[in-house]
Amino acid sequence: MSSLGHLQTGNPAFTMGGTVFDEWARQDVRGTTMTVAGTASKALVFLAICLAGAAYAWREVAMGPSFGGLVMGASIAGLVLALVTVFMPKWAWLTGSLYSAAQGVALGAISRLIDARYPGIALQAVGLTFATTLAMLMLYTTRVVRVTPGFQRFVIAATGALLLVYVLSFVLRLFGVPMPYLHDASPLGLLVSAVAIGLAAMNLLLDFDYIEGQSERGAPKYLEWYAAFGLMVTLVWLYIEILRLLSKLQERR
Repeated sequence: MSSLGHLQTGNPAFTMGGTVFDEWARQDVRGTTMTVAGTASKALVFLAICLAGAAYAWREVAMGPSFGGLVMGASIAGLVLALVTVFMPKWAWLTGSLYSAAQGVALGAISRLIDARYPGIALQAVGLTFATTLAMLMLYTTRVVRVTPGFQRFVIAATGALLLVYVLSFVLRLFGVPMPYLHDASPLGLLVSAVAIGLAAMNLLLDFDYIEGQSERGAPKYLEWYAAFGLMVTLVWLYIEILRLLSKLQERR
């Protein structure tokens, strides 16, 4: 069973808005409450929107001078919408939908670009993302893997460390100093990608535990949309890391 005391997760959508699920406890909330099934159905809605956006970008976006601008614009829009959702959780049904659409467009365009170089890689990444998610869900529901406080602390710390490395890499690249092992197909680069995928998968376990715990606490119904949005953040990250690893493996052939 999930701990009902201090629930933790490495997902920034939950940690940045750390009081979102606690504020309701100090309010006079009446009506239906959050459920795992309700959250799952809303996550499927966001996933469908994301896939629709990706399909549109895959079919309609032309490879040309405007391609990079589209990807950058959609990515920035997704980041802005994610921040808005964190600070306006009651509007997650709308901002989460727009976030999913923006991320879908960005991922669809990026996937098409990479798939043009390595045919079939995007479909492989999608399949592996779904397979990993289902595997983590099975491990969680059967309690083969238990989300203990120690496990939570490890995943959160490791995720934070990886995020710092990514931020440092971005800052250094602005000054013309590359960190090649993050992006190349060297053994170390492959290891970094494998670790990132592992952390994303473990964050899914923390997300499942967080959602189950808040449902048991009787969180209000509208937080199902917010929880579904948080799950989408992890799924997008997982897909990107899997696509990155597959690309590196193709480069080594």
